[in-house]
Amino acid sequence: MSGRPLDVLEASLEEPVTVHLKDGTTYYGTLAGYDQHMNVVIEPEDDVGDRVDDDLDGEFAVAIEDTTIIRGDNVVTIKA
Repeated sequence: MSGRPLDVLEASLEEPVTVHLKDGTTYYGTLAGYDQHMNVVIEPEDDVGDRVDDDLDGEFAVAIEDTTIIRGDNVVTIKA
C-alpha cells in the first residue's frame, strides 16, 4: 500500500492495525477512525489478548480492551 498518509489510513478503516508509539509501546486493534492530525481511534479486535507480531522481533503488542483514541503526536508508525 502506498500513497499519501491519510489515503493509506482511509484504505485501512475497519482493518486490523498495529500502532507503534514514541514511548516504545505497541498496540493493535481495528482502525475505527482518524482525523487530519492523524489522531486515530482504535477498537478492540474479537480476539483480545497479547500476541507476537513478526515485525516486533518477538516483543509483545498490547491488545486494547476498550475503544481508544491515540493522539497523532505520539504515533511513530501505523501498520495495516
